[in-house]
Amino acid sequence: MAGSTDDVNEFFSLPGESSIPLDILGELQSIMRLHSISAQELFYKWESYSMKMGSEETKLDLRTVRAFRKDIQELLERETRGKAHVRSADKRGVHATPRAAANNGDAYGMLDGLTPNTPRLATANGASKRKAAFETPAFPKVSKSHPKSSPTDGRLGGIETKGPNNGAVSIPFVDRQNAGQIIETLNGHLDPCEPLMAPPAESRVKLTANTDLKKFFYKPLAMHLSEASEVLDDRIDEFMSFVQVHHNLEDSAFSNPASKSTSEIIAVGRIASDTPESKLNIASLVLETSRRTGAGLRVPLKVDALSSQEFFPGQIVALRGINASGDYFSAREVLDIPLLPPAASLPSTLDVINERVGYADSGDATPTSSPLNVIVSSGPYTADDNLDFEPLHTLCAKTSETYADALILIGPLFDIEHPLLAIGDFDLPDDPSIEPDKATLTDAFRIMVAGPLRRLAQAVPSITIILVPSVRDAVNKHVSWPQEPFGKKELGLPKQARTVSNPVTISLNEIVIGISAQDILYDLRREEVVVGKPKENNMLARLPRHVIQQRHFFPLFPPVNRKHLPKVATEEGLATGMPLDISYLKLGEWLNVRPDVLILPSALTPFAKVVESVLVVNPGTTSKKRAAGTYAQFSVYPKKVTDHEHAAESTMVGHNVFERVRVDIVRI
Repeated sequence: MAGSTDDVNEFFSLPGESSIPLDILGELQSIMRLHSISAQELFYKWESYSMKMGSEETKLDLRTVRAFRKDIQELLERETRGKAHVRSADKRGVHATPRAAANNGDAYGMLDGLTPNTPRLATANGASKRKAAFETPAFPKVSKSHPKSSPTDGRLGGIETKGPNNGAVSIPFVDRQNAGQIIETLNGHLDPCEPLMAPPAESRVKLTANTDLKKFFYKPLAMHLSEASEVLDDRIDEFMSFVQVHHNLEDSAFSNPASKSTSEIIAVGRIASDTPESKLNIASLVLETSRRTGAGLRVPLKVDALSSQEFFPGQIVALRGINASGDYFSAREVLDIPLLPPAASLPSTLDVINERVGYADSGDATPTSSPLNVIVSSGPYTADDNLDFEPLHTLCAKTSETYADALILIGPLFDIEHPLLAIGDFDLPDDPSIEPDKATLTDAFRIMVAGPLRRLAQAVPSITIILVPSVRDAVNKHVSWPQEPFGKKELGLPKQARTVSNPVTISLNEIVIGISAQDILYDLRREEVVVGKPKENNMLARLPRHVIQQRHFFPLFPPVNRKHLPKVATEEGLATGMPLDISYLKLGEWLNVRPDVLILPSALTPFAKVVESVLVVNPGTTSKKRAAGTYAQFSVYPKKVTDHEHAAESTMVGHNVFERVRVDIVRI
């Protein structure tokens, strides 16, 4: 018990104190005994609970600890019910009788090919295909002309990379050009934050998760068609209510666009293509209705009367038009979809935040004040020809030198599309904690990625490190989007690290930040159809506007076929793409407000732009396939609260982050 008491005090005691109150200690030890967990694991759970509830409001007292205990118990009960449901489903299927093949072959194909003169049955569901599913994946092809034909010795020198850059020469990271060069700046009239003389005594950042992270721990690959169709229908019906309230319309104004009518109506539906296997174009446009408003029918869409409009698959639109012939719906006007309100806070809340950052209550600078320094980067974090993670080491060194307040790392951190990881044949750094013959990808991550983060946390104890996973991360068991957070304990991440879901909406102090690791901008650029003259000529401003107007991190449906994405240097050459779990599509929606900052990493040109009062940033990739990449640095100035706003204490004050943040896109 003594050892347990010491461990609990070590993790939960406040700075300057050696122990916690005995009643709180007893509750925590009771939780540990009940769930058979260590003090460290309990502390990780407490961190997750504090971030969900808001770390400033969650104090370590008896009432909060009992609420924490109840939260753990509820989570355990939900997991137990889910496992019981799976077991009951398995039992129901135990005695299922296999159906014979359509060509009178044996049920499981066990006799195929056993008789010498009997041809093997070529059934679509034959044993040969089932057998292939369990075979060990083949290694990528190795060039015979290369003197080193072994994948172990030759590494990537002999691999026939099927990507578009095959044959290109990699530039060593140490020989990169223009390191530290700023290639784009937003709000250049603001001064960049200067490095502090020493790290702050305590964190100047209060991190709150505005997303319910528990909902992302769902079981992937368990999608039901009925659930998926209901989710898609509900989205159309919700947008219909938004349009009706915004434009003050009667119920009678809406009708089924697939029905023949001589009256003009308003139709709300989803843009789709009548030829799913090909790219959307003006001739293939169809409008898909919900089951409630149009029986789920699709009607061809004529948009000749529209002078300027952009469409993409999955877009929810409200159209005014007529279907006089019953053959197609002719759209005359596209009604605006109302935007979510901007984020806002009470003046008293902004005063507290300004004081934490080191500014006066009004937001005026003091002799010791300095703007927040936030660094944002996106994976991959190493070039295709090595696993040295030199860009990540350089990024951590830059963060340490400037004593940054927060570092946001967006996946993929351990990219499954990396050629060496795809092969599974690479050398681990010398580390006494693992056995090379028994090492896993988790062990490799703990050394190669978590190691630099732990050293950064030691150098800057006040820093907040935020990790956002990607569907391309090899160490995240969640294979579909939306995606659960990284496992903090098994990956050896430091105490200052916070793992969040993909996508996620968080608050850094008062600033609401939306982040999605999926490259929605690239996919929208490929699928977008412009009718007439575009409303916005700048593509990098037009694409984020679609995301903002649709109130969703991934409004495109269906996702782009993997075959149409850029090739990667793996055996198949196919990108991971977007493994979308439609049943949980709602987890990607924006619920209450527009984010102040929207971070959308993309293969497109890095940029920072203001779109619909939202600061949209694409930091670029930290490492390109064969060269160094870029990252984004934010200099965040405080929100100045006027005397008039202080007088109206109950009135919310808009954050207007796009006016007071300097963003630099910097070469690593």
